[in-house]
Amino acid sequence: MHVLFVCTGNICRSPTAERLTVAYARERGQELTSSSAGTHGLTGHEMDPDAATVLHQLGGDSDGFVARRITPKIADGADLILTMTARHRDAVLAVAPRKLRTTFTLLEAVALAEASGAQTIAEIADARSRHTVTTLDIDDPYRRELEMYEQIGQQIADAVPRILHLL
Repeated sequence: MHVLFVCTGNICRSPTAERLTVAYARERGQELTSSSAGTHGLTGHEMDPDAATVLHQLGGDSDGFVARRITPKIADGADLILTMTARHRDAVLAVAPRKLRTTFTLLEAVALAEASGAQTIAEIADARSRHTVTTLDIDDPYRRELEMYEQIGQQIADAVPRILHLL
């Protein structure tokens, strides 16, 4: 199973989700891979320093991270794509329309799983037609106060374990 996370610049939210997913899956003994990309990825950049600090506080590791931009090939290599906002989800589907059934915002996937009792990715996709999700977006902390990075990091850290049980 390969999970791809997508945000705007690929230096804050999506690498945080990527690296926390790996760390939390390892703790649970789950085998999966995770990566990230940005819709306007700052290709070649490291993680934002504040995002990296928060990631470390939450148990993840930013070492060796390099940002990249989403491409059809990157999207096609993912079994599940989780974006930070509905706009990111739409951007992914513009470059990889065949990924509709496996592309969600992170919060959408969590909400659909909880509302429907879904146990698999396919069940989440099926739940879209039966459940309305209103909270889809995770705000961008970029160039804001450290407290905002911490809030967003915690929001991601709370959502990731809810997704891991589906994988």
